[in-house]
Amino acid sequence: MKNKPVFDYPLFAMGFRAFFALAGLSALALIAVWNSLSNGSLHIDNYYPSTYWHAHEMLLGYSTAVIAGFLLTAVKNWTNTETVTPDQLACLFFLWIYGRVLPFYSELLSDVLIAAVDFAFLPVLAYFVSKPLFKTDVNKNLIFTALLILMMLGNALIHAEILDVTDATAKLGLNLIVSIIVIMILVISGRVFPFFTERGLSGVVCIRNQGLDIATIIVSLVVFCLLMLNVSGLFLMIFAVLAVALNTMRVSGWYDGRVWFVPLLWVLYIGYGWLIAGFAMVALTAYNVVLPSLALHAFTIGGIGVLTLGMMARVALGHTGRALKASNVMAIAFIFINLAALLRVLLPSLVPAWYGSFVLVSSYCWLAAFSLFAYYYSPILTGPRVDGQPG
Repeated sequence: MKNKPVFDYPLFAMGFRAFFALAGLSALALIAVWNSLSNGSLHIDNYYPSTYWHAHEMLLGYSTAVIAGFLLTAVKNWTNTETVTPDQLACLFFLWIYGRVLPFYSELLSDVLIAAVDFAFLPVLAYFVSKPLFKTDVNKNLIFTALLILMMLGNALIHAEILDVTDATAKLGLNLIVSIIVIMILVISGRVFPFFTERGLSGVVCIRNQGLDIATIIVSLVVFCLLMLNVSGLFLMIFAVLAVALNTMRVSGWYDGRVWFVPLLWVLYIGYGWLIAGFAMVALTAYNVVLPSLALHAFTIGGIGVLTLGMMARVALGHTGRALKASNVMAIAFIFINLAALLRVLLPSLVPAWYGSFVLVSSYCWLAAFSLFAYYYSPILTGPRVDGQPG
């Protein structure tokens, strides 16, 4: 007889439930705390230097929570094999939380312990994701194991500098993690965009071109490698422009004009557009036309922020037995998240004198978007499926 799980609650029934809930709440908490730290109204001891905490937590806190929720759910579908039990999922859930909380106890706990707890999350996640893949020999999906390992390396470079093991490796680690998350999004987009578009629009047949997919991902990866190697000038501009062209060709094959009538689709296509804008801005940074930080935030707030919110909204509906239709609340949230990107990326490049004001209002738009997500999806993620099925 099977033992009943200790954490026998809907929240721990599948990976997307627990980690999309954490992602939504952390998106609010991290930006609220960052605003308070930035304006000087809040002073907290932290294991991370202030210049790194915001970037680390948005990438290895928020973004990694979304990745965990997606992969733990997707791998179960790909392999028809359970990735985690409810109790294992709960342990992974609390490990992620401890990784976010312990840095604020740097005066009480050793730096090595804080680093070890934070670092442990990705290896444990990689183990649960990879185990079913190796068992079922779904080799094409092992790329996600490789990408998680590279994210571990990036995190190791960050902690190595903070622990005085290395000099000046944290920035490289952060850039590596941004690169890997964007590459992971490009890989996933090739699988879900055509599927979601064909499911959401009757009569649409998306063009799938494996050669174009591979070329796009390779060229995009080259751009990020050049950035990490501090290569600038013509060489960087050529590859960045090529990345813009290939990504545009790729997404054009999936596109149908009717996506603009379906919020669950247009949010994804606009999110991909922000990635393309990121590569375009990298081309401009090659000759110092725009600030590198603006290109970075095109990838992060625009690409990662918009796409992860759209993916969480769509996946949560589908896996809880609900109709694949965004509510008016979420349509407004999608508008707010894009306004956050617009205010953080494009407007500062046009009116640099108002940079600080744009950043502040952008953060408010981000908070509005995820407040609506938390409000609307909390009962969905914590309640049982509406169709009575397991999960």
